[in-house]
Amino acid sequence: MCGAQACAQIGAFAVAALMPTLLAVWSLTHTQGGWISGIYYAAYTLAVPLLSSLTDRVDPRRIYLGSVALTALAFAGFAWAATGFWSALAFRALMGVGWAGSYMPGLKALSDLVEGPGQSRAVAAHAAAVGVSGALSFGVAGVVNSWLGWQWALVPGALGAALAFLLVLVEVPARRPQPASGPRGALLDFRPILRNRSALAYSLAYCVHTWEMSALRAWVVTFLTFAVAQSTGAWAPIAPATVASVMGLLGVWASVWGNELAIRFGRRRFIVGTLIASAAMAGGIGFSAALPYAATALLVLGDAILIWSDSS
Repeated sequence: MCGAQACAQIGAFAVAALMPTLLAVWSLTHTQGGWISGIYYAAYTLAVPLLSSLTDRVDPRRIYLGSVALTALAFAGFAWAATGFWSALAFRALMGVGWAGSYMPGLKALSDLVEGPGQSRAVAAHAAAVGVSGALSFGVAGVVNSWLGWQWALVPGALGAALAFLLVLVEVPARRPQPASGPRGALLDFRPILRNRSALAYSLAYCVHTWEMSALRAWVVTFLTFAVAQSTGAWAPIAPATVASVMGLLGVWASVWGNELAIRFGRRRFIVGTLIASAAMAGGIGFSAALPYAATALLVLGDAILIWSDSS
């Protein structure tokens, strides 16, 4: 399952890495580029409560297989059938639905099949596989784009999702969900969470955290490309897509290390501190394009460390 999730994520941020190219090829406005980036998360948000809740009633493996199949078709369609804003928007939304049905349902399928002390390690390995593969997706798309063009840069996403389908189909056994011991509640009943003020507060804080993280992922390559173009002959030792991959890998480390720091200094104190620090940096980092490119890239990496640190 961890291998399948790594395959499914290898195209996760290919569209973000290709955004400077797509803006030019399809003559998109920046607002249209933002919609193509954002519709992925909007579709995910709408689909994930239903698809995740269904894993208590349907074998998560079945939901996962259908979702990664949809992901493969969506990547192929974006590469070879999309011709502009509206068609790209539709295929990008399908990518979001596909990830909604593969991330949490995949984790549920994994946790259902592993018990005891091995379960927490399996969950940690799952998170690492998703995080590392998602980080590498920036660099993979950037390299393939420079070699073969933007359409081929989306092919790893389609092939990775197809390979994830085969891995789970062959290696992950089917398992019927256990019947509930008491009366079964409504499928989308969020009232218990709304009544829990602490859980609601953490959910809202994590919403802000995810908003900031998603915005950085969506625009980092475009922003750094803009920064390079600000001065002729700017020294760019690392390509923007590669910086984005390094950012994602640092994020995996920062998330783990942030949890250790939260244990040492107190979770609430640590999270409040990192939220304030990342808010301050986010307020100014957009203006750093006037600096030398290397300095801008380092500021982006520093911002990413702060953002991912409060994942814990």
